[in-house]
Amino acid sequence: MDSSALPVNLSFSPVTVDLAELSVVRHGQSAANAAFAAAEATGALDSGITGQDQDVPLSVPGHRQAAQLGTYLVELPAGQRPEVVLCSPYLRARQTLQAASAVAAGRGVSLPMPRFDDRLRDRVMGELELLTAAAIEARFPHETQRRRSAGEFHYKPPGGESFGDVAARLGMLLEELHQRYLGRRVLLVAHDAVVLMLRRLIEGLSWQELGDVVQAGPVANASVTRWRQTEGRLQLIDYNRTDHL
Repeated sequence: MDSSALPVNLSFSPVTVDLAELSVVRHGQSAANAAFAAAEATGALDSGITGQDQDVPLSVPGHRQAAQLGTYLVELPAGQRPEVVLCSPYLRARQTLQAASAVAAGRGVSLPMPRFDDRLRDRVMGELELLTAAAIEARFPHETQRRRSAGEFHYKPPGGESFGDVAARLGMLLEELHQRYLGRRVLLVAHDAVVLMLRRLIEGLSWQELGDVVQAGPVANASVTRWRQTEGRLQLIDYNRTDHL
């Protein structure tokens, strides 16, 4: 992502969320993550993934990562385990939570019954859904230029969402969490776009600052990001943590 194309917004105010702790996990590696990495490496038009994005399952390594996430949750001190769990309805997120919960249950720890919330879905790409970069260039050449001109955070694909749209729906979710789960520990199982937009909302990051975060490296599969209530606001204590994998 070219952060030089991003307008600087230093006046963005962080959202108030009065939780004891908020954690967000990106799903384990999906079949599409693996297939797209291979396709992009060779410039292939077709990734081999068919169907809808919401129905893409975990890969074999993704299931293993999800199980390792379960071990991580079990090994947290009892006073740091989640009291509330919300999950994206996408299959890869549901499978991640299911595998982690099964491992936890096998070790005598029951995670809270999850609530599935569509506001935690991945960024909707509309007509570009599940298309490789080469396929987009071939079928929608004008979109490649429009995307470059707008900058990734502000680009809205035909029939899809910009990152700002993702932030808007997550802002409504955070307001609800603030009202319903005051002082509790909440775990979200979702997607990389969700992790990034939560950082913008909770920490008040400008687009430029968020671009710097992205340039430092992607949000890893099955990684953990956490904020803890300190001095009256949520403070980042872990970002993109993967030492449990």
